[in-house]
Amino acid sequence: MTIDLSALPKPAVIRELDYEAIVERQKQTFLAKWAVARAQFPDLPAYSVEMLDSDPFAIDNQAESTREMLLRAEINDTFRSTFLYFARRGNLDHLAASVPVLRMPGEDDDRFLVRILLGIMGRSTAGPQERYQFLAMSADLRVKWAEPYRIGRSPVIYIAIFSSEADGVASAGLLNAVRAAVTAPAAQVMNDTVIVQPAIRKVANLAADIWLLPDAEEATVARAASNLRAAWATEQGLGRDLVAAWWISKLMIPGVHKAVPATSADVVAQPTEAISIGSINLVLKGRAY
Repeated sequence: MTIDLSALPKPAVIRELDYEAIVERQKQTFLAKWAVARAQFPDLPAYSVEMLDSDPFAIDNQAESTREMLLRAEINDTFRSTFLYFARRGNLDHLAASVPVLRMPGEDDDRFLVRILLGIMGRSTAGPQERYQFLAMSADLRVKWAEPYRIGRSPVIYIAIFSSEADGVASAGLLNAVRAAVTAPAAQVMNDTVIVQPAIRKVANLAADIWLLPDAEEATVARAASNLRAAWATEQGLGRDLVAAWWISKLMIPGVHKAVPATSADVVAQPTEAISIGSINLVLKGRAY
């Protein structure tokens, strides 16, 4: 399992202040200096025009407070870019070079970050699961995730491959590429027997009753089903459960009044399984507000 960097405290090099706090601090500084000036020059009036939009100090204070707020944010953002979770593009490449891990052609920052962490965690010569995950994801950009596992006490290591290809199913060519990477002499632990195979595909057929708003066209039902499929294509992954509350929420597109699943049970996936949506049977029950 990779480290959840998003759960760590947000680093900062200088204290972040909100706009109102900066404005108030600047105002109090000005009032203190104005009081000193009035003591020296009694003819100066008391400062009492702060609420006027035309007050020169208020205008200048707002501009300077905005500038300071943006400057503080920029300094902290620049500082954070030296940390893995916040680094992007070239900054991430430079941090990865010390691991060392190189970005694959066409690889986005999020996937690259996962590989960097796997590369760090998989350094042990004992061949931890992160090592095989790193090798699999480094073999081909189409590897979305890899899950190494054993069956019982068997010494054989199986690696389930979840692909970015259609419905997560890894092609023969992709499996061959991963197999070559994890069994290369420089990569494979001598005592390990490794078998690379596609993730187990678990098909879930979904059914629900659906009600439309009075002015919605019947084609809304088909669009709701399409929206659900598109959402799951984005969220689908190894070991990812298909939760009833989640997929029902994806049916609630504009024009849908409510949707009630035929069963409220979640579809549970094992770590080596990837759930695919089979049929979606939506029964139009009527219209309501």
